[in-house]
Amino acid sequence: MKKTLAGILAMAALALPMAAHHSFDAEYDRTKSQNFEGKVTKVEWMNPHARFYMDIKGADGKTVNWEFELGSPNGLMRAGWTRNSIKVGDVIKCKGSLAKDGSALANASALTLANGTVVGAASSGDTKQ
Repeated sequence: MKKTLAGILAMAALALPMAAHHSFDAEYDRTKSQNFEGKVTKVEWMNPHARFYMDIKGADGKTVNWEFELGSPNGLMRAGWTRNSIKVGDVIKCKGSLAKDGSALANASALTLANGTVVGAASSGDTKQ
């Protein structure tokens, strides 16, 4: 009985990271790609996806803090990124697919860094791989 319970718990623990992951097409709309430019306000370098946030001024003049999903930190490092590739305060450009729910969330596909370097986002929506 103890071995069976231990086996069930081990399988459940292994399944948790898979349950947290999602399909690109479940959350984002590939047909709704948009270009953004703004100031980075926060960077989260964590699994399963790194993220950054940017203040974007809309056509109405209001500033909205957008969230951008990137690939995993490992994927970003393989693509040449470091933890300092983007920093709070940098003004960058980003192309990304909008979230289907209409929130201020996008899956980044390509970025133009503050120094002018164009990099891929190591995500499933990446256009520069």
